[in-house]
This record gives sequence, C-alpha cells and structure tokens, in this order.
Amino acid sequence: MAYITGSACFYGREFIVDESVLVPRPETEHLVDEAVAFLRGLGTAGRVLDVGTGSGAIACTIAAETNAVVDATDVSPEAVALAARNAERLAIGGRCRFLCGDLAAPVKGERYDVVVANLPYVPTADLPAGPDSTSFEPRVALDGGPDGLTVYRALLRGIADHVTAKAMVLLEAAPPTIERLIELTQNSLRNSTVTIGNDYAGLARYVKGTLK
Repeated sequence: MAYITGSACFYGREFIVDESVLVPRPETEHLVDEAVAFLRGLGTAGRVLDVGTGSGAIACTIAAETNAVVDATDVSPEAVALAARNAERLAIGGRCRFLCGDLAAPVKGERYDVVVANLPYVPTADLPAGPDSTSFEPRVALDGGPDGLTVYRALLRGIADHVTAKAMVLLEAAPPTIERLIELTQNSLRNSTVTIGNDYAGLARYVKGTLK
C-alpha cells in the first residue's frame, strides 16, 4: 500500500517511499528513541551516522527531534536521492548529508557520537516470495546472506574507526540473529557494554553498544 500511495508514516511524520527503498517499520522507531535520548544527554548537538539510510526515515527523524548533524549513506543512488528529498520536505536538509557508497566508506576518517544501522538482515533462504507484500521490496535491502549477518560483519569490521570515545552504536536485526550480533559487536567494540532492545511485540530486535 505504501508503494501505491507513495508515502509511509514513521515516528509521526510522512515520508516519500518508492520501490527503491524499504517501507519504514514501526520496530525501527526504537532505534530513534535510543538515539534521541542519548543525544539529548550529551550536552552538545552531536554527530550521527545512519548506515543504509534507505528512505532517510532514521536520519531525518533524528535530525528533526534533536540538533544533531547527521550523515547518512546508502549503496543505492536512488535511495540517496529519495532520502535527500525527504530531508528537504521536513526542512532539516541543512543538517543532513546523504552520501552514496558502501556502508561507512563514504565517511572514511569521520567519527560520530551515534552510529545507527538498519541493514539487510533476512537470511537468504528466508527471503519472501510473492504474493507476500514484502517480496516487492528491493532484495538488496533485505538479503543479509546465509545467516542474515553478512552485511553487519562488513560494517563492524571497521566500526571502531568511526566512533568517538563514548559513542553509542545501534543495530537492528532479526530476533534469531541477535545473540550472534551481540558477539560480533562485542568483538568489534571491546571497550563497550552491549545489550539487547525489544520491539513493540517484546521480541529481541536490536543491539545497543555503548562505549565506556
């Protein structure tokens, strides 16, 4: 339905969507909650990196809810262009920068107070097929490889180079993959506390890593 109407609601705001991006999910609002609360406690505006931004829902919402400066990346040029349109519509384009490239490669050398990612996390064997409505969403935004964590492994290999000394990292994933994602996060951010966050249904939905 979102693709038919060309819009979807996320965190109380309307976002333009099309077949080049995932439709924003209510579960992802928890990542925004965590990021906003953390940024408000910093005492400064803060810098945020949204990896795999898609429609820009996470990046735009964090910018709208705080004074943070947000960089967002996506491998899809169409997604980057759409996210920039959403930022302009919400009048926060001046604090959001959208960059095309693989994961954090476009922001090499930059460090952030918050890194948030909702990357492909569906195991390849579990990808939806028609007539399931989610089968119309872009495969590149869904396919997380054999165990659903291929893309997260690639991000986490270099995540320590993109965080400040007391940063927060937020990663959304499928409930069956959470325990393994915790291990990967702990191995990549050794001086951190890593916990699980639940979604509205009470399912393990995201990992939160806070550097000490």
